[in-house]
Amino acid sequence: MKFLIAIIGLLVVFGLAYIASNGKKQIRYRPLAIMILLQVILAYALLNTGVGTFLIGGFATVFKSLLDYANEGIAFVFGGLTTVGAESGGAPFFLSVLMPIVVISALIGILQYIRILPFVIKYIGLVLSKINGMGRLESYNAVASAVLGQSEVFISVKKQIGLLPKHRLYTLCASAMSTVSMSIVGAYMTMIEPKYVVTALVLNLFGGFIIASIVNPYEVTEEEDILEVQEEEKQSFFEMLGEYILDGFKVAIIVAAMLIGFVALIALVNGIFSAVLGISFQELLGYVFAPFAFIMGVPWKEAIQAGSIMATKMVSNEFVAMLNLKETAMSARTTGIVSVFLVSFANFSSIGIIAGAVKGLHEKQGNVVARFGLKLLYGASLVSVLSAIITGLFL
Repeated sequence: MKFLIAIIGLLVVFGLAYIASNGKKQIRYRPLAIMILLQVILAYALLNTGVGTFLIGGFATVFKSLLDYANEGIAFVFGGLTTVGAESGGAPFFLSVLMPIVVISALIGILQYIRILPFVIKYIGLVLSKINGMGRLESYNAVASAVLGQSEVFISVKKQIGLLPKHRLYTLCASAMSTVSMSIVGAYMTMIEPKYVVTALVLNLFGGFIIASIVNPYEVTEEEDILEVQEEEKQSFFEMLGEYILDGFKVAIIVAAMLIGFVALIALVNGIFSAVLGISFQELLGYVFAPFAFIMGVPWKEAIQAGSIMATKMVSNEFVAMLNLKETAMSARTTGIVSVFLVSFANFSSIGIIAGAVKGLHEKQGNVVARFGLKLLYGASLVSVLSAIITGLFL
């Protein structure tokens, strides 16, 4: 039965992408078939084989160790608060989940400085470009987005931003919204199972190309297939380290502020809806998103709960939704499927973040991004649904 539902789900996702396509006759089906097959193989390998378990275990262990090291610095600065938190059953969310972002950001800076990350990103992107049939710039951008983040990635290709036509700019932005930054992966792993975080990271990378190839198909000529990565301004090691530490702290503060605002506003809106209609806003959205949860493989009896969490992610952000997921009792299969759906930046606030990042580099192109912002969210959301459907096949 789950295979039949998955097939229906895939048809719905591809159908919705096809309806929104701006070049239906330009769609190339061979790269699409290859990438879908790769998604299935990788999902199976990660979720149902010993090798996958080993790799995920290693990835999770690395991040657990990083979080432990981060706690040394956190305890030194916030020792009293962490002690109080431990006595009451756990450190405050800001300290245990958000503050480690500072350390992981610093580590990313070090790997950038010693030229390991640029080398890895460039050549993984080169391999991907041979598979997805897209340009080297698009492939580089997808990998770089998963490491650097959805706004920072555009700085590395700022030389080309102003020269890009609308269709290529869409693909770059869609990749950025479909992935997540490596600096906050550790935070996700404290809220959902690491295997679902890793699975989502891998599947979303290919899913972004699949949906973009349908919604926004085009071919890149040899003359256009140029990749110019902006070299970072020369800094001393400690200048760089200080900059990345402060960047990580800014991210943590921004996420904390967003959580305070969104959690409070959702509670307020829920209260108003409950008083007026007798049903909360999140429960109402749950009914709207329930069909999508069902085609992802969620049993119908849990589809409304799952749909509510999915909707929360889209109207607020993935952190708020992950907190809701932790507090919601659902089957392991449903939790796994929804967890994979949540691991991306596909939400309304990301439209502003990406448009703002591009506008900071090139005002005209920033306005272009703002105009196709809703289509960007539409495509990135389909990527999340696609990854969740593939995951559901192996749970």
